[in-house]
Amino acid sequence: MNPDIAVSLVAKGLELALIISAPTLIAGLAVGLLVSIFQAVTQIQEMTLSFIPKIIVMVVLIGVTFPWMLSTLMEYTVALIQNMNSYVGKSF
Repeated sequence: MNPDIAVSLVAKGLELALIISAPTLIAGLAVGLLVSIFQAVTQIQEMTLSFIPKIIVMVVLIGVTFPWMLSTLMEYTVALIQNMNSYVGKSF
């Protein structure tokens, strides 16, 4: 395997991981920011108040975006397996 090919595969995998995780992480960040602003305004310093809404929003968002995540990962995996000969070489 050529080092350029290996670097390209790792870069594509990391890019895919970032793209798939971005919606959930951004939603968690937004909810955390809103809850923090609410806590600062009302002076409520309850730890579960910031944790529970983030978990709920992230679980719902994962449920909504799961088909897209699964199809994206399957496309990458199928392309990776189909091109395996060109990555490894013809040593088999």
